[in-house]
Amino acid sequence: MHLNCFAEVLALATPPANGQSGTQPNALMSFLPMILLVVVFYFILIRPQQQRAKQQKKLLEALKAGDKVITSSGIIAVVVTVKDKSVTLRSADAKFEVTKASVTDILDASTPTE
Repeated sequence: MHLNCFAEVLALATPPANGQSGTQPNALMSFLPMILLVVVFYFILIRPQQQRAKQQKKLLEALKAGDKVITSSGIIAVVVTVKDKSVTLRSADAKFEVTKASVTDILDASTPTE
């Protein structure tokens, strides 16, 4: 501990070689790890989540009657009708209405009728 204090006093007592004050580089160096942490946090967590949200939004906009979909609960069904916030699905003999947000993937898109 005493050697560490001695090193700090010695570093404060010696003037910088280029004539600038010694506090500027230390302040920048103390903020650099925090800036790097924010950048890494953005690219690892935030950006992929935003891209997934954009994909989900496109998927829900492309949803139409006749599409074979899978819900977040694992139900595979065919879309009967699409409303503003809900979707009516048919799976085997069951017909039910779920929110659009519960549709996670389109397995087979229906062919457009002309």
